[in-house]
Amino acid sequence: MTTSNNAVQAEDGLNAEAVATDGPSDDARPVATSDRIETLDFIRGIAVMGILLANIVAFGQPFSAYMYPSAWLGESGDPDGWLWIVQFVLIDGKMRALFTVLFGAGLYLFMERAWARGQTRWLQAWRLVVLLAFGLLHFFLLWQGDILALYGMCGLLVVPMLRLSVKRQMGIGVTGYVFGAVLFLAAMAPLSFVADSMDDSEPGIAEFREGLEQGKAQTLKDDAEVTKLKQAGSYADLVVHRVEEKTFQPVINASFFFLETVPLMLIGAALYRLGFFSGGVAPNDLRKWGWIAVIGGGLASLAIALWTQAGGFTYYGTLAAFMGWSPLPRLAMGLGMAALLVAYSPAWTGWLASRVRAAGRTAFTNYLGTSIVMLFVMHGWALGLFGELNRPQLYLVTLLTCGLMLAWSKPWLDRYRYGPLEWLWRCLTYRQSFANRR
Repeated sequence: MTTSNNAVQAEDGLNAEAVATDGPSDDARPVATSDRIETLDFIRGIAVMGILLANIVAFGQPFSAYMYPSAWLGESGDPDGWLWIVQFVLIDGKMRALFTVLFGAGLYLFMERAWARGQTRWLQAWRLVVLLAFGLLHFFLLWQGDILALYGMCGLLVVPMLRLSVKRQMGIGVTGYVFGAVLFLAAMAPLSFVADSMDDSEPGIAEFREGLEQGKAQTLKDDAEVTKLKQAGSYADLVVHRVEEKTFQPVINASFFFLETVPLMLIGAALYRLGFFSGGVAPNDLRKWGWIAVIGGGLASLAIALWTQAGGFTYYGTLAAFMGWSPLPRLAMGLGMAALLVAYSPAWTGWLASRVRAAGRTAFTNYLGTSIVMLFVMHGWALGLFGELNRPQLYLVTLLTCGLMLAWSKPWLDRYRYGPLEWLWRCLTYRQSFANRR
């Protein structure tokens, strides 16, 4: 399988802006729609809306409530945890996996075009530094759940490996991911066992458990401080708190998640080169293996979720479920979902599908724009709904916000070549201003 038919395209990773390759003066001119890999646009549109669905709890409730239901302020609207289970099985981590695989494909697409013009990986490195800057601003000014800084830092680790063969990229990606999954399991699973199951009479257990409880208490205390700032309506104080108390958090996040993120990016780059997104794999094979992966990973995720429910959704039980037990099922489901979307999306050509693709082409703007919308919806100086909504109501907010993404993206692209932030990222990457209006 080759990528010669794709060499005239570039994917920005978060967005899907294909451009001509005649020279720097043409960098802002998209190629014809027929030359695009529209499957990537569609998957990216699904992923950016799915990420909002995954993050909505952390937008509207203390950050710990994302995993730990007892951190919820007020009634959760999910007394038995079944909505937690559904989200855990179908959404949590899977949309991030999709997004990361697409980002990896985008890294290779960008370099494929750069290499065709005689440019080097330094252009890609600078582009990722710009993305890192966006991510840091997003983290400190808007929301601490940012992934852009993570992608910028991890992308810089991937850039030197873009010249590797497809086989080596896939091998390093899969091996690295499995190694990380085993490492997380070894680190996280015992915490749940000690905190929730072991007898204090065992030597050293009482002291270890006390340490775990202190860690939990500190995390919940930090959440309470942030909650007070959000509900009081002091945006400036919240930003100061993040700068002073979370100064190195983006680096800590990268050091914690790079064993997941870097391998997924390499897998995405290898899949693109194998023609996974552009017709290089037979649709029947995509459907068969896609369903096998989604069903198998889903059943494993369901077993983990039911085990967590049976244990009472404890703090370290939920942490073990998210970080220790779920990475391998998450990989299976993420890749399976990608395969199914590649197989089925060409047949989805109606008005809704066109708007999903447009949302994918403006995914960078939609991702950051979501944080701006949530700032106005949740914070005390605006609508003040932080901590006031239960889980079903937060899902309604998600539905309305996704509707907003679908409503603006296509009309904008009918008039402009790129989304607002996609255009700005491109201008900063090439250090020149490009015309955007069609």
